[in-house]
Amino acid sequence: MTDHDDAGGDESTDETADGEAYIDRLVNPDRLQEYLAAELGPADDFDVRRHPEGHSNETLFVTYGGRELVVRRPPPGETAETAHDVLREYRVMDALQGTPVPLPETVLACDDHDVLGADFYVMGRVDGDVLRSAEPERFAVPDHRQQVGEELVDTLAAIHGVDYEGVGLAEFGRPEGFTERQVGRWAKQFQWAFEVTSEERTVPEIAEVTEWLQEHVPADHDQTLVHGDYKLDNVQFAPGTPPELVAVFDWELAALGDPLTDLGWMLSFWRDPGDPEPATPELTSQFMEQEGYPSRRELVDRYEAATGRTYDEQDDRFYRTLAVYKLAALGEMFYRRYLEGNSDDPLYPTMETRVPALAQRCLRIIDGEEPL
Repeated sequence: MTDHDDAGGDESTDETADGEAYIDRLVNPDRLQEYLAAELGPADDFDVRRHPEGHSNETLFVTYGGRELVVRRPPPGETAETAHDVLREYRVMDALQGTPVPLPETVLACDDHDVLGADFYVMGRVDGDVLRSAEPERFAVPDHRQQVGEELVDTLAAIHGVDYEGVGLAEFGRPEGFTERQVGRWAKQFQWAFEVTSEERTVPEIAEVTEWLQEHVPADHDQTLVHGDYKLDNVQFAPGTPPELVAVFDWELAALGDPLTDLGWMLSFWRDPGDPEPATPELTSQFMEQEGYPSRRELVDRYEAATGRTYDEQDDRFYRTLAVYKLAALGEMFYRRYLEGNSDDPLYPTMETRVPALAQRCLRIIDGEEPL
């Protein structure tokens, strides 16, 4: 899920059930200022505000000593094991500094919970646009739209081309058996969420999809660095034209594993003209259905040319189903956190109906009703 945008936004003042402002659960400004002063030196100007976009980790915009910074931390409350690992996110971003992968500057990482009550990290803020609900007017011509898609695919190929041993990520995970473990991991995330959400409603189709994925998981796969949440609204484009992709965000799910899981995830969010109505309209941009944007097939063709890998219809059936299954699992986790009062995000309660719709989409992809 995306957490970054170029817009500043206003600090959230929504209150929790006990009357506490939500931002007060995320940051103690005095403690954060003390931490930054100790690490970066004192500064006369300091300001912190919550970025209202994003549905996973929390993002805070900080002005400090003339620098524009971003703080990333988990949401408050209990979360599923391994979810929201911001220090893992920082580690991979820090390792990739200086590679062909465009990234914000990494600044600090902190595991001292006396500061914010959770792990967090600090990075530099990047100027530009995230294409979330609409395209910038300057991109609204066919040539620029085509380049948006090409930049997106080329950057994914760059991620998958990183020498992960050479940048110090050899111990970042176990790439062997990655895809099989993905199926198991996300099944466990469902189980965690269902502990609470099943009291409100059940999603029986998930068991059917889980079984199909377990039966069709590839026996082997290439081994690369994978982003884990790569899609159009997790990258940023520089101001001006032609479109230039200048930052990739949201590395919390990065690992060593199967690159086609990233490709399937990206494709699951990409819209072609004539596609069915989205199962999660709040999370689905539709502007790429306009003239000039590459089709999913064209994106795959460019990826294959850049990497030498193949991604056929059978691959797409598995990897795009897995992608939608993962999105459904994230949605069910969101729904649990809403029911427990651990988020003020208006998206979370919609997952009561959105997750069943995603489960139905999984079955349509399996049945060949939503082809590449």
